Amino acid sequence: MKKLFTILLAVLIIGVFSYGLMKYIDYRFNSIENQLEIENNKNFSVIQDTFQTKIENLEEMVDTLKKINSTDKELLKKYSKIYFLNENYFPVSLSDISKEYRSIKSTNFQIHSGVLPYLEKVINDSNLENLTLKPLSAYRSFITQTNLKASYKMIFGTGANKFSADQGFSEHQLGTVVDFSTIKLNGELEGFDKTPEYKWLLANAYKYGFVISYPEGNTYYKFEPWHWRFVGIVLATKLHDDNLYFSDLDQRTIDSYLPNIFN
Repeated sequence: MKKLFTILLAVLIIGVFSYGLMKYIDYRFNSIENQLEIENNKNFSVIQDTFQTKIENLEEMVDTLKKINSTDKELLKKYSKIYFLNENYFPVSLSDISKEYRSIKSTNFQIHSGVLPYLEKVINDSNLENLTLKPLSAYRSFITQTNLKASYKMIFGTGANKFSADQGFSEHQLGTVVDFSTIKLNGELEGFDKTPEYKWLLANAYKYGFVISYPEGNTYYKFEPWHWRFVGIVLATKLHDDNLYFSDLDQRTIDSYLPNIFN
């Protein structure tokens, strides 16, 4: 009887141990399974995020390529005695600068249509400071520049080369340049560097995408404080922050800003 009891007790202990062992194994299996599921979800999430990022990067790249293909590639070239625009080049679109904005002596009052809203904002915001910026000259065609340079040569001879570009090398042909005067100057250019309007442009023009093309000490032409070129807010801000001029950058670096010129 005692032997039978011992056997039964042993069987009971083994059964309890086996049951506990099975429960533990089942618990560990479920725990591992849950952990694997969590890890798989994490991995899937990472893969999904990576895939989404790649899609967004691809979309951004496609958008950039579209902008490059649809934007005039000449707009950021260095045309001051470096690159040449032939007589067949015309801006994609030109708009008249409204009479209320331009100088009373303005004769070339068309500008690239993409630049016009930036120009109007420059003038409007400067007016809030009681300033009177007045565009005197903007777009000039190849023929217009030819005639202008010829008239200067008749008066100044070779000295005209110090302040006037030959046809095909003028930034004005791009339609993105403005020569400013003021009401007090009565539409003249000389003396512009002494005006509060010029000082205001030096401090603020970059916010609207404009930069001075021929600052003091430039190697192209004489100092032209009135001559401002639109290069886009992104590039203009970069030049301002780094205390550089447009001519200081190499052409490849400048070209990288073309997709954002009108952003």
